[in-house]
Amino acid sequence: MNRLERIKGCLLGGAVGDALGAPVEFLEWPVIEAKYGRHGITDFTPAYGQIGAVTDDTQMMLFTAEGLLRAYVRGSSRGICHVPSVIHHALLRWLLTQGEVPAIHVSADGWLISEKALWARRSPGTTCIGALKASQHLGSLAQNHSKGCGALMRSAPCAFFAKAFDYAAEAGRLTHGHPSGYLAAALFADILQRMVDHAGSLEKAVVDSLATHGHKPGMREVRELLERVLFFVREGYRPTPERIGELGGGWVAEEALAIGVWCALTADNLEEGIIRAVNHSGDSDSTGLVAGHLLGVEYGAAAIPARWFQRLELRAVIERVAEDIVRVPRDYCGYGGEEDGWIEVAYPGG
Repeated sequence: MNRLERIKGCLLGGAVGDALGAPVEFLEWPVIEAKYGRHGITDFTPAYGQIGAVTDDTQMMLFTAEGLLRAYVRGSSRGICHVPSVIHHALLRWLLTQGEVPAIHVSADGWLISEKALWARRSPGTTCIGALKASQHLGSLAQNHSKGCGALMRSAPCAFFAKAFDYAAEAGRLTHGHPSGYLAAALFADILQRMVDHAGSLEKAVVDSLATHGHKPGMREVRELLERVLFFVREGYRPTPERIGELGGGWVAEEALAIGVWCALTADNLEEGIIRAVNHSGDSDSTGLVAGHLLGVEYGAAAIPARWFQRLELRAVIERVAEDIVRVPRDYCGYGGEEDGWIEVAYPGG
């Protein structure tokens, strides 16, 4: 499987998990079971008035990807670029699509913001909205102590650039001030990067990522929960709605990451893992997105069932972003480089 197929699988798989979990995000497991049967939700059902709708998680993931691509253009044309500030600018464009007014001027250029479907408001997280509205300058850090999962949800595109861990951590701090909030995002991007670049197993990627980053300051909560999941997997404990509930609801970053990793590690295929990840009494769309990103990298976009793939909102947009990302040199890290004429039109760097 080539790099493009892994990147497409990652981004599309995350969006599929997001869309499958969206209708049950705020439902307790007994309610989900009563409504959909003992296996829970297994197919797209209406959310936000349509089938296959994604949430703010996928929207912000796409704008994060746009920010990274614009940073490449800016770094190539100017020789240096502060990547988190360019991602911040992209996230403020997302804020515009939600009907909010940033405190600083935002350029509404580029092709992504013109996609009408991205202007839908899909229960955006109050932490992200509040932090972005409060920003007084590009690159300013969030003035809160939140460890909600909003930074984690949008961090996958960082995996496809050289400084994945650093970019995801710095971008996470734009909206989430608690170390678990932004370091879970950083570790997730690092795990995905190891899978994309080295085509290794998910378990090895998690173990290696923890060995490299697990003892950094502020990482304790994230590390301990992932180590608990690795223990579960090695002891043969498979996730059930009840067991997931004992681990957590996924509303905070370390829990969402742990649940997604657990469901992905114990699945025989992408479909099984995503279904497990959304069927519990918690943040179903977020945990489904995490599992979908991981399983999409592992199995590729071809593993997504046709009944999901064909009805996924923004599918063509996600595929275009993946194709654009793969055209950037994988070792690009924010300084200099050569860029083609096509990318400056699509992703103006300012």
